[in-house]
Amino acid sequence: MVEVSSDGEPGDKARFVRGVERALLDGEATVAVHSAKDVPGELTEGLMIASVPPREEPADAWIGVGGSLEEVPEGARVGTASLRRRAQLLAVRPDLEVRELHGNVDTRLGKLAGGDLDAIVLAAAGLRRLGRESEISFSIPTETMTPAAGQGALILQIRDGDVDALRTVDPLTDEWALRALTAERAVVSALQATCASPIGVHATVDERCDKVRIEAFVGLPDGSEWIRDQIEGESINPHLVGADLAGRLLGAGARELLDRAEEML
Repeated sequence: MVEVSSDGEPGDKARFVRGVERALLDGEATVAVHSAKDVPGELTEGLMIASVPPREEPADAWIGVGGSLEEVPEGARVGTASLRRRAQLLAVRPDLEVRELHGNVDTRLGKLAGGDLDAIVLAAAGLRRLGRESEISFSIPTETMTPAAGQGALILQIRDGDVDALRTVDPLTDEWALRALTAERAVVSALQATCASPIGVHATVDERCDKVRIEAFVGLPDGSEWIRDQIEGESINPHLVGADLAGRLLGAGARELLDRAEEML
């Protein structure tokens, strides 16, 4: 089993994912464990998602001054490397000074502790997995900051047709987490987005009525323009529900926004 770290920047993550997938294809590994948000919408030929274990909290976490976004002081210096987080922060708080922040979790927390920043934003799930949950000041509501597709989830990947590997990891699957992730990935794939795109997609499944609800955000990195939408459908067909939401986003101008976001970079 090969585990992929996702502490690096988008380009680093993509290289890690490709490297581990190559190990699978070459027979050097049997199972790869990826952070789901790092895996491209289009899977590499010859590989498959074999299992999605129970999901951690997908929300983004605020570490620093304030007990909510409304309480954060005007003009606070906030660190993040994510265009998605930048876009959504500035959409609700254009007064904030959002600064580039790179490195692993310890490096980013060190920048905050050193006084270079007033706050940083990281994935709540990553902090919990590292035993750093006590650092969290508050979780940002998903309706305010839509998480990245797959945030908080893991993907167990194997070679197509590897029956023994599938039999081994299949019992680890959480059906509801799998359906939610499938819906999220369908949106990302239809929008032809990457892990660096200013896009948030978050799906939840109501187990009582077998419904999946997906909310999505697409915006410019400076927070000046954005689109938000949500949809609900049968969770037995999460891919179709995700595709429907993507169609609505595209109809509202999401492709144009993403093209402009790329130009701004």
